[in-house]
Amino acid sequence: MSGLDPDELARLRTDLARVARGLDRATRGSDLTRSALSVLDTVAVRGPIGMGELATVEGVNPTMLSRLAGRLEAAGLLVRDTDPDDGRAVRVAVTEAGAAEHRRRREERTRLLGAHVDALTPDHTARLRAALPALDALAAALRDAR
Repeated sequence: MSGLDPDELARLRTDLARVARGLDRATRGSDLTRSALSVLDTVAVRGPIGMGELATVEGVNPTMLSRLAGRLEAAGLLVRDTDPDDGRAVRVAVTEAGAAEHRRRREERTRLLGAHVDALTPDHTARLRAALPALDALAAALRDAR
């Protein structure tokens, strides 16, 4: 069992989701869904990636990923091509426009989050800073659990 009780775990989950949704709402700025933007972000960070690996990373089925990649490709943000190591496999890469969109959204989200953190009390800011290693470990554990 965790060091947090069920009510604290529910509060943590709810608070993290609210922060993510608040940033999403304030910075989406396009017709793309949260899932499509997540795919764009993953490809922008990881570089060219096979569709199978991307489906695993994103936790979506290959059919859904193919649709998302198609939307991103139609928007000029991703390009699909044949994997040079396996001519039967498809990989995706971010375009210049996709990289620019990824950077724009990341910078906008960072500015927005920074403005809200700056509005907190110094004590709350210090507590957030102290919690970062634990949040990093939690994110890594969730990522590795896939």
